[in-house]
Amino acid sequence: MMKHFFCSLLLTTCFALASHAQQDDTPPPGPAPSNIIGLKMAFVTKQLALTNEEAQKFWPVYYSYTAELRKLRLRKREDVLALEEDMLNLRKKYRTEFKKILISDDRVNKTLTADRDFLIVVRKELQQRRLRGKGKQE
Repeated sequence: MMKHFFCSLLLTTCFALASHAQQDDTPPPGPAPSNIIGLKMAFVTKQLALTNEEAQKFWPVYYSYTAELRKLRLRKREDVLALEEDMLNLRKKYRTEFKKILISDDRVNKTLTADRDFLIVVRKELQQRRLRGKGKQE
């Protein structure tokens, strides 16, 4: 089951990278390794069922959104309430931008929770790998 998930994730990554390469040569912001970025792109593309045309419009907006979120988190670490308020305002701002591209409220909501959902999938996979590694050692 997990093998099929990662195969489909890999295929979706290739599709997403190909569609992204056609529209913009600027790399996504941040220090994350490119393989994680590719997996995340595939995950989000699959979750949102992005068409090639939508992907070309979506990814530049999404990268701007995540870059602004990252800046907020770095600036407002000590004041949790101010951070949450600013993050909410940023989400509201980008919700309208994503709505122009994705049309559906459901898809926009999935976009706004994509980071959290992707981290959940990655954590589960890491836990499973650790468990499999412990089983081999014993």
